[in-house]
Amino acid sequence: MTESRTNGTRVVVAMSGGVDSSVAAALLKEQGYEVIGMMMRLWSEPGIGESAPLNRCCTPDQMADARRVAGLLGIPFYVVDVQDHFRQTIVQFFIDQHELGRTPNPCVECNRQIRFTYLLERALALDADYLATGHYARVVHTPAGYEIRKGVDEHKDQSYVLHMLTQAHLAHLLFPVGEYTKTEVRELARRFGLPVASKDESQDLCFLGDGDYRRFLREYSQKAARPGPIVDTVGQELGQHEGLAFYTIGQRKGLGITTGQPVFVIRKDVARNALIVGTHEELGQQTLVARDVNWLNGRAPTTAIPVQIKIRYKARAVAGVVEDVGDGRVHCTFHEPVFGITAGQAAVFYDGDTVLGGGIIAEVEGQHASGESIPLQLAERGKA
Repeated sequence: MTESRTNGTRVVVAMSGGVDSSVAAALLKEQGYEVIGMMMRLWSEPGIGESAPLNRCCTPDQMADARRVAGLLGIPFYVVDVQDHFRQTIVQFFIDQHELGRTPNPCVECNRQIRFTYLLERALALDADYLATGHYARVVHTPAGYEIRKGVDEHKDQSYVLHMLTQAHLAHLLFPVGEYTKTEVRELARRFGLPVASKDESQDLCFLGDGDYRRFLREYSQKAARPGPIVDTVGQELGQHEGLAFYTIGQRKGLGITTGQPVFVIRKDVARNALIVGTHEELGQQTLVARDVNWLNGRAPTTAIPVQIKIRYKARAVAGVVEDVGDGRVHCTFHEPVFGITAGQAAVFYDGDTVLGGGIIAEVEGQHASGESIPLQLAERGKA
């Protein structure tokens, strides 16, 4: 059963101006919490006048909507400037990982370093008991501790991007819309009289004002646009690529080569600056190694355990076995070939609806993508 938190306590709601966080704030206010709205001002690319790309999570319109919702709910609203920290951690991380031949998920890293570290610490500094967000996931308190479970709406479930959380964090987190479907959330917004009830979905990669990550990397990375060979799995050169960062594992179109059969990007050889392509069958893999693994209960399993594994946010979970191999790493074996396993993405482990843990994909069939762990830190508090 989802935990019932005590009413009359203070909660900071991370507001984005969207319907999910707005309804989260309204629900908590209705339940009797002392609610404070807080929005982060994130970095966007510099420009001149109207040509400057905007961070899509905090455009002037988004900020105005969040402020208007807070006013309608009668709650305080604050804007926290996180531009420099966001630029140095998330944006630079995005650039660095692409230069290393990986395809990162900056939303996972933003949750790790910004939302559930920086913003949570700001909330606790305001003597709030909880930070709430509009994520479609559920926090459940069991005799063994806190668990994260999938949101009720399977099409909106966001538990995948929360795998890095710990017991200390979960003790201070609320996900009010996780018990509802998206349709129900919009209906609630209309019932609360919120002006964002019909607002469009927010987009990922918020700092890409135009959504073009290739253009962004060309402008902000000195290494991304380094041409090199496209070769097949036996070493035959088929053409030239424009830079490894501009291609994704599993990509078929836009390779600029002619072959007798469809080929897909199956690997990036950073040492040789080579893009490796092969057949769809060669794209399928049955093992991976994940690094920086976090187990939500705080304990790595002592034996191999059966799980369902998601290798991307929208991927289907595939049955397999996970074995801890020490040093924050696990070895995953799938029961069937999995296509598009990508170094830099998260591998998240489930037991049904429950998130067991997850880490960052480091190796795929011998392909190695090492990296230093970036710990998720939380200031010590008596309740944490």
